Amino acid sequence: MKFIYETLEAKSPKFYAWLVLGLLSLIYISSFVDRQIVAVLGTAIRDDLGFSNTQIGVLYGPAFSLIYAICGIFMGWFADQFSRKRIILTGLLIWSLMTVASGFASSFLFLVTARFFVGVSQSALSPAVYSLLADYFPPEKRARVFSLYASGIFVGVGLSFLIGGSVAELYDWRVAMKTVGWPGLVLVVIGFLLIREPKRKSGKSERSALQFFSVLKFILQKKTVRYHLAGFSLLALSGYTILAFIGTVLNDTFEMPSLISQYGWFMFATGVSVNASGWLADYFAKKWGAEKRFVMGIVAALGGLPFYYFGLMAESALVAFLLVGFANVISSSYNGVAAALIQYFVKSDMRGMASAVYLFVVSIVGFGIGPPVTGWMIDHIFTGVYGPSKALLLVFTVCGVLATFCFLQAMKSYDEDVVE
Repeated sequence: MKFIYETLEAKSPKFYAWLVLGLLSLIYISSFVDRQIVAVLGTAIRDDLGFSNTQIGVLYGPAFSLIYAICGIFMGWFADQFSRKRIILTGLLIWSLMTVASGFASSFLFLVTARFFVGVSQSALSPAVYSLLADYFPPEKRARVFSLYASGIFVGVGLSFLIGGSVAELYDWRVAMKTVGWPGLVLVVIGFLLIREPKRKSGKSERSALQFFSVLKFILQKKTVRYHLAGFSLLALSGYTILAFIGTVLNDTFEMPSLISQYGWFMFATGVSVNASGWLADYFAKKWGAEKRFVMGIVAALGGLPFYYFGLMAESALVAFLLVGFANVISSSYNGVAAALIQYFVKSDMRGMASAVYLFVVSIVGFGIGPPVTGWMIDHIFTGVYGPSKALLLVFTVCGVLATFCFLQAMKSYDEDVVE
């Protein structure tokens, strides 16, 4: 078993690093297929089990995000202490099995419990991966490398719409759940054979619980980090909200449920925009200064707003589908840059914790607040045919403006907070 990755790395270390990145990206894709499938199947689950929009929002958001965020902090600490390979593969095994189990659900409690375990297991992934990739690749390539990895979010979401939505149309939502869960088990075997745990550049860190909080304080005391977390969590709130309710908009407002599965094609385009954003961020950093990587956050915050407005308030379902999809491509392009940026403000043996802090805040604000609050507004405030559209527009506008302010402030304090 060991012979496989030793041989590959000995022959071509650079090729092996990119090969591992490719596999980790596939695992990330799997995580988002399984994470997003609840929203893709939301209207079918709602109608079959008699749920409300608020319950779908809770199921997609807090039922997953709260435990994901809380456990993620500790997973980041574990990633700085123990084998990142084992952490990643154990999580993959559990969330794949829990997604399959969701296909047998008959109640809200059953689905909430399954989502709880999906959240716990998926919290193990990205802190360990970001730490791993930072050891495989040099600092000057991180925005591009992390963006390639982050593009797996949208490939996964896209596949969730296309595969999950199509299977649900042919059979039902239960078969769709089971279909998307099984491939993760194959990736567990491949990962076990291929991934090598690299030697940490600063050696293995052995921290006590007291040092855990010292590291947390070191990260959060930086003004740039606080603005980074605030700004990108607001963008995550917008991003997870549109993914949670695009099905509601197309089904309830425009009466075109057949377009829901096709929305996945925009997610593939978003994967391209995430990579383009990472490349541009590194280019801006080289040409005009490292703090200019935050410019790509501003592009994501404001660039999609006009398209969201004209799309969500359109009279034609096709126009709405195209404009909202294009807006999503722009507004979600920040993901790789956000994950890479926080790595510049911590020491090498704090990368797992830094990633976990980022994921914690993004999950609490993005997943935990966005979908349930928006679902509640749709149920109780913005009623009528265009109610979902109005609720979404309010969320996107407020988040975009506030996030832009945060990124402008982050650029001002960048030089005093940067570590590498």
